[in-house]
Amino acid sequence: MKHIVVLVSGNGSNLQAIIDACKSKKINGTLSAVFSNKADAFGLERARAAGIPAHALTASQFADRAAFDRELMQEIDAYAPDLVVLAGYMRILSPQFVAHYAGRLINIHPSLLPKYPGLYTHRQVLDNGDEEHGTSVHFVTDELDGGPVILQAKIPVFVGDDEDEITARVQHQEHAIYPLVISWFIDGRLEMRNNAAWLDGKELPPQGHASEE
Repeated sequence: MKHIVVLVSGNGSNLQAIIDACKSKKINGTLSAVFSNKADAFGLERARAAGIPAHALTASQFADRAAFDRELMQEIDAYAPDLVVLAGYMRILSPQFVAHYAGRLINIHPSLLPKYPGLYTHRQVLDNGDEEHGTSVHFVTDELDGGPVILQAKIPVFVGDDEDEITARVQHQEHAIYPLVISWFIDGRLEMRNNAAWLDGKELPPQGHASEE
C-alpha cells in the first residue's frame, strides 16, 4: 500500500475529501500523516478524527525557512511517503524542499492556471469580469503555481456572484478532482517527466487532461 502525506494550513476541506476517498477505496493508498504550519488548523482536527497522525510545526520554532523545511522534511520522511499533497498549505516552500520531493509533490490552486497564480484568485476573477473560473491540480516546481498542470475543472461565473458563491462552486469541483488525481498517481498512471505531466504513458497538454465534454 502506497503512503500519502498531506500538508494543510487551514480548514482542510480538500483533506476531508481525500480522507473520504481513501476510506471508500477510491484512492488505493494510505493517508499516513497530516502536517500543518498552524497549530490551530482545523485540518489537524479532521486528521485526528479519522485516526491519522497529525503534526504542527510553526515558524516561530525555527531560525529561518531553511531550518523549518529541514525539520519538516525529516518528519515527513519518517512516513516514507510515495506522494506529498499540498491541500491549502499557505507557506512558500524552499527550493530544497521542492527538489527533495520532485515528481511526488502536487498542489491544488483555485484558478485556471496559468491565470492568477498566487493569492486572491476569486477576487481577481470578479474584478476582471471573467465569465469562467476554476481550479487546477499541478505538480509542484520552483515556480510559484507554475508546475505542469494535471487536471483542471471549470465553473461558470454569473452576474451578481460574490466571492463566497464562487468559492463554494470552485471547492465543489476541487473535492472531486483532487482525489481523482491522487488515485491516478497512487495507481501508477501519473508521473512528471521532462517538466511535463504524463498520464497513461502520454504527455498531457498545458491545460492538463482533457475533460470528457
